[in-house]
Parts: sequence; C-alpha cells; structure tokens
Amino acid sequence: MRILNEADDKPMDGVTLFLTMSEASELRDTLDGMLADPIGHDHGHISSEDYRKEVTVCIYSPDSPNQFNESSKRLILEDK
Repeated sequence: MRILNEADDKPMDGVTLFLTMSEASELRDTLDGMLADPIGHDHGHISSEDYRKEVTVCIYSPDSPNQFNESSKRLILEDK
C-alpha cells in the first residue's frame, strides 16, 4: 500500500476517509471494475457529491510500475 499526499508530493503512512453512502458505493463499484479488468483500468476517481474533493485509487504491481509518472514510480518502488 502506498499513500501519496498530492499537495506535497510526499508519502503518508495513514489516511482516514469519511464517505457518504453514495461515495462508498462509487468506491466499491470503481474497485470492482478495476479488479474485473485490471489491464484496462489501473486507476479510478471517486469524487465528492459536489466535485470539490476527489480520491484516486490505483492498482499497481511493484514489478511493473511503468504506467505511472516518475514521482508515482518512486513512491511504488521506494515508498518515498
């Protein structure tokens, strides 16, 4: 597991998500879709109901992080 603070481009060790029922359903549906077709869907976006906040979830393999940008590759490989 890797958690990125996008504002600072730094790793984090923990995060707490407070989701409404519809946001939790969207997260579940997004993850279900990603797991059903991991080749075509390596990430997904879950937005708040007012679209002011967003969570991005990614599926990665430490053996092949090449589909991500350099900062994400560093996070995946080094947790930095």
